[in-house]
Amino acid sequence: MDIIFEYHDVTASESLEAFAREKINKLAEKYQMVIRADVFFKTENTTSDQTGMICNIRLSLPGPRLFAEASHDNFRDSISESINDLERQLRKRKEKMMNH
Repeated sequence: MDIIFEYHDVTASESLEAFAREKINKLAEKYQMVIRADVFFKTENTTSDQTGMICNIRLSLPGPRLFAEASHDNFRDSISESINDLERQLRKRKEKMMNH
């Protein structure tokens, strides 16, 4: 499985990539239908201290792509929330596939 990282107004980070890669690989092991993941990191000026570090993850697999976005005060929390959202979506997709 390919994992592509993109940074917008953020300095590239090996530790962030390693953290995201670990989480995504766990998803890919559980759901073998995942072909590719695109991970986007960006910062945004917000009025809240609790948001601003945004992580978008787009998964490519048979059928429509899955997408999740989260904004927190650090990228690790944003990655974790995005992964949790994607796992929920993958679970639903797998259930639909099993019913057919």
